[in-house]
Amino acid sequence: MTPQTLQRLRSEGGHVLLDERACFRLTGSDRVRYLNGQVTNDVRQANDQQSIYACVTDLKGHVVGDVFVHVFEDALWLDAEPGLREVLGPRLERYIIADDAELSDVTDDWQVWHLFGPASETMVPSARQVRSERLGVPGMDVWLLASEPAPALAGVAITPEQFEALRILRGIPRWPQELNASTFPPEAGLDARAMSYTKGCYIGQEILSRIRTTGKMPRTLLLWESDQPVSVGAEVSLEGRAVGAVTSVTGLPDGAGTCGLAFVKQGCNRPDSILLAGSGAPSIALRVHTPLSIID
Repeated sequence: MTPQTLQRLRSEGGHVLLDERACFRLTGSDRVRYLNGQVTNDVRQANDQQSIYACVTDLKGHVVGDVFVHVFEDALWLDAEPGLREVLGPRLERYIIADDAELSDVTDDWQVWHLFGPASETMVPSARQVRSERLGVPGMDVWLLASEPAPALAGVAITPEQFEALRILRGIPRWPQELNASTFPPEAGLDARAMSYTKGCYIGQEILSRIRTTGKMPRTLLLWESDQPVSVGAEVSLEGRAVGAVTSVTGLPDGAGTCGLAFVKQGCNRPDSILLAGSGAPSIALRVHTPLSIID
């Protein structure tokens, strides 16, 4: 990701094919009530114009997966990371007992594109368009049948690899790097984005409500940058003691170092503070800061 590309993204916006997203269709008269009891956010806020983002959690409040949900033609539509295709279906179907709800895997039938920044304000004829925020900025998802040709979209075309770099620069957690069976959604900073504390019960709610009440959680996610190469999995230390590990890494736009995400013990994420990373005796300086304003 070069500075020139980033400048174009600021002024024009961009688009990317969300390659092989796992897609599901939930039908039945109980679909909204049922899904609301399975995810962390309020499904009733989703419609045919705006998606909602949510986590699926287990009984202990840990992340099983994350999904975007929208409404189309009397059904709820979910999309998730490609690696969750074989995981989410069985997890969501497990609790359909007496509910009038049916989940179908429609991954092979659809292609999902994402427009962000200024490009997200354009219309795509004969396509399903739903607003979403996948990079923490205004965006639009475009759903097309898999058999249709690639659409002509506004903005700069970027690759999935460039999209990955952008999400790290924006401090956005992803499954399975940051979101996995060891993570509580609040640890990844998803309280405001993916959680509702007023919608009613869902699986894992009791644990997550306790975290909100006490403000205590094992770890917290931070964004860092360094003028040296850093590897995923590198130990992070503070004042000689291990406090966490690096989860995602990308190069800085100017090529002068690296930037990434790390989970560290709560209280070790003060902006502008210095942590150390590396294998063996950590010695690479990481400067902690708030997410970069890559796309205004």
